[in-house]
Amino acid sequence: MLGDGWTFTGRFRRPPTDPVNALLSFGYGLLRTQVTAAVHIAGLDPYIGFLHETTRGQPAMVLDLMEEFRALVADNVVLTVLKQREIQRQDFTESLGAFRLTDSASKTFLGAFDRKLSSEFKHPIFNYKCTYRRAIELQARLLARHLQEGVVYEPLVIR
Repeated sequence: MLGDGWTFTGRFRRPPTDPVNALLSFGYGLLRTQVTAAVHIAGLDPYIGFLHETTRGQPAMVLDLMEEFRALVADNVVLTVLKQREIQRQDFTESLGAFRLTDSASKTFLGAFDRKLSSEFKHPIFNYKCTYRRAIELQARLLARHLQEGVVYEPLVIR
């Protein structure tokens, strides 16, 4: 799935111990920023969640809502930049076992991430085209509506 020359043996976050984990960490960080903004727009408390504990000051609600979009957005961007060879092995630096993107590769990844957020798909609940950026906000609003009015929450599932 990753393309030629890339290996992935498992998820290692702190620090990312290989280039793929470095990309995943960067992608999840960018996604977390988008979801945090959506949670605030929807008027939700980012620290009170369902799936994640409220430990160490982590925004549990944000982490909960991120789960719907990890594969759809962040993982997809990582796979795309590796398979299309937009990012190469030489785009990483390694220090004390931790891998990090170079500045130019970070810009490349940011561009790919923004393209993904701006890409359109047919929303399965509302039955109209929207971007992934808009879908994140819609899901936050649907979750707020569920909490306030008891309306059934439907997660975003794209086939």
